[in-house]
Amino acid sequence: MHQRKTFTVVLASLLAAGLLAGCAPQGTDSPSSAGTFAGLPRATPESAGMSSERLDRIRPAFESYVTDGKLSGVVTAVARGGKVVHFEASGYQDVEAGEPMAEDTIFRMYSMTKPIASAALMMLWEEGHFLLSTPLAGILPEFADTEVYVSGDGDDMETEPPRRPIVVRDLMTHTSGLTYTFIPSPVAASYAAGGLEGSADAVPHDDLAHYVRELAKQPLLAHPGTAWNYSVGLEVAGRVVEVVSGQSFRDFLKERIFDPLGMVDTDFYVPDEKLDRLAVNYAPTPEGGIVVFDDPEASAYRKPPKVEMGGSGLVATAGDYLRFAQMLANGGELDGVRILGTQTVALMMDNHLGSAYGPSPMSSLNLDMGMSEGMGYGLGGYSITDTGLTGLPASPGTYGWGGAASTDFLVDTEEDLVAMVLTQLLPTGTYPLRPTMEVLTYQAIVD
Repeated sequence: MHQRKTFTVVLASLLAAGLLAGCAPQGTDSPSSAGTFAGLPRATPESAGMSSERLDRIRPAFESYVTDGKLSGVVTAVARGGKVVHFEASGYQDVEAGEPMAEDTIFRMYSMTKPIASAALMMLWEEGHFLLSTPLAGILPEFADTEVYVSGDGDDMETEPPRRPIVVRDLMTHTSGLTYTFIPSPVAASYAAGGLEGSADAVPHDDLAHYVRELAKQPLLAHPGTAWNYSVGLEVAGRVVEVVSGQSFRDFLKERIFDPLGMVDTDFYVPDEKLDRLAVNYAPTPEGGIVVFDDPEASAYRKPPKVEMGGSGLVATAGDYLRFAQMLANGGELDGVRILGTQTVALMMDNHLGSAYGPSPMSSLNLDMGMSEGMGYGLGGYSITDTGLTGLPASPGTYGWGGAASTDFLVDTEEDLVAMVLTQLLPTGTYPLRPTMEVLTYQAIVD
């Protein structure tokens, strides 16, 4: 790849040059298309109770974003009954260089790291190291004296003791009282002053242990168990994994999840030999175009981070993440390798937010342009509670989550379905990609 300056993408010039031939679907021509994708068997949609004609609606719907200059490129995938019935890559992973999206393009997954971090924590839960109700301070003593915000800001903050301690479950359900710097509050401002951004390349800390120790000195935004606040709880969960397992967070994920599942391109960084597969990350312009946000050549993802973030740190291919999602859809097992017990996966996907949180507890996040109605929260991802309120067709109990650069997945065990849409446009929610993919996937079910 090559050095370059940040630029605004003008798709009209590419059209004139005939470069948008790269928008043709990749799925039918790729080397893996004969029988498998990412080690999963391919099948005709009809054999899985879906319509080929209806699945063919996916490509033009997303390709229109590419031809309109709103997105660089898109990868979409659908599996039903453990078989891949749809995979397409349209547009470009690098518009300026004319490098097409491909089945092995590497994406920054950002918050799609959270379900993986939650799975790691639940593997240790299965071994009896702790309960979901275990106080966090019993594992990480630095949280024993953490206070709760009452009023004021900066040095004038007033705090009080928590009504109950943070427990392990709170880390995965965002009910700990922790927060993020990008959600405005006096506590978020205090995080920012302490270098506690939810991004590994932005924090001035030596490692995850140091980061979490500094985090524990900050006040909580709310009393544990009283409010849903999107947060760095999964960063803390990663530290719990380290303390309990005696391994670094990365080593645990690699040994216990990535290697067993064959997730060969999933990591916290992209080595030089794979850099040409890392997609450029873009941001929208006021005019409706896109501009480079993170060039792979200059990206922080080129080297291992000092802090391995359980809430935002991973990169992966569509195939790798599809294998993780299919493992969940299978009840914790894939290709004879069991990662989690069946009931553990069911517990992860269940809604953990009771009636006290209201029917739309995630409204503070403004999920995908405000479409958070009818969603509760499981362990590391949303859990659909009311299909009517969502206005979307996924079954109650469907589990999924997305990432800041417009990546999303879902697992619907009732329909034995996995679906995914991946691009690289930050922030997520700029366009309604997740709900569009959900509609286009479910309308193709005909059995």
